[in-house]
Order: sequence, then structure tokens, then C-alpha cells
Amino acid sequence: MSKRIVIVGAGALGGYVGGSLAHLGHDITLIDPWPEHVETIRARGLELDGATPEEKFVARPRIIHITEVQSLAKNPVDIAFVAMKSYDTAWATALIAPYLAAEGFVVSLQNCLNEETIAGIVGWGRTVGVVASIISVDLYEAGRIRRTVSKGGDKHTVFRVGEPHGRVTRRVEELAEWLRGIDSSKVTTNLWGERWSKLVANGMGNGVSAATGLSSSDCARNDTIRRFQIQLAGEAIRIGQALGYPLEKIRGLDAERIALAAEGDSAALAETEAALSPKPGANPRADIQRPSMAQDIRKGRRTEIDAMNGFIAAKGAAVGIAAPSHVKLTEIVTKVERGELKPSPSLLDA
Repeated sequence: MSKRIVIVGAGALGGYVGGSLAHLGHDITLIDPWPEHVETIRARGLELDGATPEEKFVARPRIIHITEVQSLAKNPVDIAFVAMKSYDTAWATALIAPYLAAEGFVVSLQNCLNEETIAGIVGWGRTVGVVASIISVDLYEAGRIRRTVSKGGDKHTVFRVGEPHGRVTRRVEELAEWLRGIDSSKVTTNLWGERWSKLVANGMGNGVSAATGLSSSDCARNDTIRRFQIQLAGEAIRIGQALGYPLEKIRGLDAERIALAAEGDSAALAETEAALSPKPGANPRADIQRPSMAQDIRKGRRTEIDAMNGFIAAKGAAVGIAAPSHVKLTEIVTKVERGELKPSPSLLDA
């Protein structure tokens, strides 16, 4: 029998993954709180787009509003992906938990470290993590999602699926196999290291784009902003190492080299800057590519700044490592989010 899969949160990533899996023939139900989005998908399907013609298609998953979740009681859920913002993790997990089958489990398909929150509701035995690395998707209007970077393919593994305990199980192998139909995928025995490595990448990109109003590429082209991003990454890497996480490569670079670059090693800095600087023609959609936090600012929504840079700073304080760049960026983005400041590169001049 095919597994019944539910995705709580049909936003950019959840909608992209759910729509793609539905297009591949999986039994998918999307759940979302945006009425117009729900009704648009019901009426004309979910339009997905990417960097190649093959990535443009209309998926037709079932979709329900959060007020209709009780309809799931008739057919228990085998796998529930939570694809909501980090601050929505607890209620989204509690929403779907009563409808899990006896062997059903919850998958965090999110930024940041949310597995502990999920496990606090459904238990560690029913918690799995999926790290989506360098995927960049945008829900730019109701019922329409576009991917703004090319697929990873054999150059970069996008989906990393892991158990919190680090062992390889049949269920994570199955998830990785399904996700491989969308893009490159693997089972990882290092979920926590993968999570922190992704947090480092998010911490040096999301808030910076949100604060400046610039695209990811324009941020990397600006010498001052790029150096600030390296400082953000270096602080987060040292904190992750102190916490005992085996870090993966970040933006294609060894984590230790980035940390050394942030600490003034000239050779490491030159290497890191060369890797971070955009290559001409590398991404045809570079002008529209903005990370999720910058998209949130544009849409007037709450950001994940506290779960990203704020979280890094708090963890640093707990292990005795200062993270002044993360503290400052959290303050700036919070003010931008509240409307006290307007996004501008000048906010990072100091």
C-alpha cells in the first residue's frame, strides 16, 4: 500500500516538495492556513517552475485548510512533514499528532533546529529530520511556486535525511528514495551536524538579505557585506564546534577554513571570498533569488531571526563564546520587521 503523506505548510518549500511528490504519484495532502492559496490550488492546481523547462508543471495534490484537519480522522497519516516557520512548529505538530497512524511519524522539513520541539509532542521515536540544502524556492503568489537555483544533481546533495539517534533505518532510506525523485538526496548519520551547518549558512545569508533588501548575489558582491557574512559564519562555526557538532561543508567550503577567514587568516580569507563571490552566469535567476527571511520582510510577515541568528547567539552565550555579529544582526532585522527601520545596505555599514 502507498503511504499516506501529509505536509503541514504548503508554503515555498512544503508546497514545492509536496507538489513534486504528488506529481510523481505519491498520496499527498497539503494543509495550509492561507485561504486564497488553498482555493487556488483546488481550482487550477499548484504551478511549479524551475531553472529548466522540465521543472515547469502543474501538480494536483489534495489540499485542505487547517480548519478541515479533522477530516483526516477517517484515514490515519503515515508520514507528516512539518514545513512551517520554526515559531509555528509546536502548534503545527500538535495539530497533526492526533491523526498519525500507529507507526506514523513526523518529519521536520524546516530551517533551524526544531526536532526537539517536535519530539516533545510526539516523542523521539516518531521524529525524523530532513535538511534541505541550497534549494531556494519562492511562493510568489497563491498557487505558484518557483525554484530560483538550479538542481543540485551530482554536484551538490540537496536533501539530507536523518534520524536524531544517527542510525540508518528503513524509514529514512525510504524518504531519501522518494526525495531523490525531486533532486539529489542521501541518508545522513550526522543529522545534528547537518542541521548546524545549514544554520550557519542561513545565519550568514537570510538575515543579511532581509536587513539590506538585496538579493543573495548582490549581498555577496558587496565587499563590506561579504566580510560581515564571513564574520557571521565564523562565529557560528566556533559555537557549533564547541557544542560538539561534526560540521559539514558550508557553501562548498570546509567549515574550519571559513572560521579561520573570519579570524584574519589571509589565505583562508582569500579562499573564502573567492568561493562566496558570484560567478557570472552561474544562476540565471540570481536577480530574483532571495532567502526566506527576505521574502518574509517583503510580505510583511514575522521572520525566523530569533530561531536563526538569535538562537546562535544564545547558544554561544551558553558555551561562553561571544557572537556579537549575530546579536547585532538580530537587533537590526527585528527593527526592520517591526517597521522601525527600512531595509538598506547602509544598516550594515558599521
